[in-house]
Amino acid sequence: MTYQIDDLRTLMTRLRDATTGCPWDIKQTYASIVPHTLEEVYEVVEAIENHDYDNLEEELGDLLFQVVFYAQIASEENRFDLSGVIHRVTEKLLRRHPHVFPDGTLNSQRQPDDNPDELMVNANWDAIKASEKPKPDSICDQVPRALPSLQRAYKLQKKAAKQGFDWPDTDGALAKLKEEIDELAQETTPERLLDEGGDVLFSLVNLLRKQGIDPDMAMRHANQKFERRFRHIESQAEKPLTHYTLDELDHWWNDAKEKERGQ
Repeated sequence: MTYQIDDLRTLMTRLRDATTGCPWDIKQTYASIVPHTLEEVYEVVEAIENHDYDNLEEELGDLLFQVVFYAQIASEENRFDLSGVIHRVTEKLLRRHPHVFPDGTLNSQRQPDDNPDELMVNANWDAIKASEKPKPDSICDQVPRALPSLQRAYKLQKKAAKQGFDWPDTDGALAKLKEEIDELAQETTPERLLDEGGDVLFSLVNLLRKQGIDPDMAMRHANQKFERRFRHIESQAEKPLTHYTLDELDHWWNDAKEKERGQ
């Protein structure tokens, strides 16, 4: 037997049943589930980055369950249900892809030889998206404040760049980063270090963006690299690491770097 989406909806309803459901699931709210949702998103990302496609199926299921959970709570409050969620996202994507669905219906399709221009597609997407909601006071309002800080910096800069507020090339972005690093080096108080350190990070995000690199992806890559090298240090040590000098630990670190370059 292969379970379908309706079976998952039934399971969720049973879990939230006030009489016979699961005590943990019953007491959850929109807000209490958020940390679990974020965790599931990052587990999906990790599975993809590790090319762990067998585990990806399971992680996507866990993420889907989060959507079903929110929809179940909303249904209990007579706000909306999973069918409404599916309807709205399908309707929105049909509307935003006129180059694929010219009549705005699933039955319509473009001619195979009618290849749309990617720049035109992106411009249409932005225009359609902008028409769907009231005009915000600032383009900054279009970037959710709840985003992780690196991602929000990245998206704020992309929005500003579309308005012409951007360096014409990477040279300007690199010069700005060097300027901010020099200013950081001159600071000593926690308050000024916080301020100038933030400017350095923001400028680095801008430089990476100009090179077409997602800063969050770059940070995850750096974390993975650090973990690999630090694990090598741990594997070489016969005593607790605190019993070694920094030079000894650094020797093993450099050894790990050399092994990576030789692969």
